[in-house]
Amino acid sequence: MQIRIDPASAVPPYEQVRGQLARMIGAGRLPVGTRLPPVRQLATDLGLAVNTVARAYRELEGAGLVQTRGRHGTVVAPGRDDATDRLHRAAAEYAAEAVRLGVPADRALALVRAALDATHPT
Repeated sequence: MQIRIDPASAVPPYEQVRGQLARMIGAGRLPVGTRLPPVRQLATDLGLAVNTVARAYRELEGAGLVQTRGRHGTVVAPGRDDATDRLHRAAAEYAAEAVRLGVPADRALALVRAALDATHPT
């Protein structure tokens, strides 16, 4: 598993970690059940603070991409359906394009929210 942090990037390090792991999961390069490195180990390997990697893992867990099993570590989660997989791939592509274009994460999210609001007005 290759994760690279670009210290010059406008994208925060936790988001770089989260995004790269999410893309690997979405592409099937990290199959269901794959154990992710412990938070402390990955933080050391990447030269990041433990809390930075922990936040990336929490966000992946919140998205249903991984499960944390206490002392058994964090693993790629099972049980996503085809629609979720397709939507995840689309989201990963959108995120990669936003990064490539230099659009800040908060702006990219605002664009998604606006599109959802336009599709499903309240």
